[in-house]
Amino acid sequence: MNGRHELKHYINASDYAQLKAKLTAVAKPDRNAGEDGSYIVRSLYFDNYADKAVVEKLSGMSRREKFRLRYYNGDTSMIRLEKKSKANRLSFKEGAAVSKGQVAALLSGDFDVLKNPDVPLLMEFYTKMRYQNLRPKNVVEYKREAYHYPAGNVRATIDRDIRTSNSPSGFLSPNLVTVPATGAVVLEIKYDGFLPDVIRDILMTGWRNQVEFSKYVVARLV
Repeated sequence: MNGRHELKHYINASDYAQLKAKLTAVAKPDRNAGEDGSYIVRSLYFDNYADKAVVEKLSGMSRREKFRLRYYNGDTSMIRLEKKSKANRLSFKEGAAVSKGQVAALLSGDFDVLKNPDVPLLMEFYTKMRYQNLRPKNVVEYKREAYHYPAGNVRATIDRDIRTSNSPSGFLSPNLVTVPATGAVVLEIKYDGFLPDVIRDILMTGWRNQVEFSKYVVARLV
């Protein structure tokens, strides 16, 4: 599994308008986007009783990991378990499909639905729920615009209207009530070995200092 470089920046409304226009001209928008160019991401994050994932992020540990469940545009027929980890300034992501029934059982406290020796990530997650006491913590939902540029395998995303709920049991519900977590608009750039000059030049628009930003941590601090 190869790691990817990941940069995050705050942008303002003027930056957003310029970046969107320039990215649309050279990069391909995500196929899941609606008419307005965005789609809805909903994630459920897991942590232990000591808030291990929050503490590791805030303390700037170079090696850390977190687990989440995620689906898009309200479509619970396609849910993914994802593990995101950091090591040596590179980001890694693993994923596995889970069913709505498995998620519902998990939210009711039945961890055994994760026991599948044929899917290593599910077994790892099951083990850590059992022995590290991982539990569902917060739902985070936001609007995302995403663009792909093939050279360097660049993926640029703009996330806004970031909202949260501290009711994990409502993760699957279309009627889940969420509250604003932050008014920030966040630009994320992920790429493999290099960042092409054409993308670097576009991203210089209103360039901000790189920030350490975690939607999960921001949501937990609301």
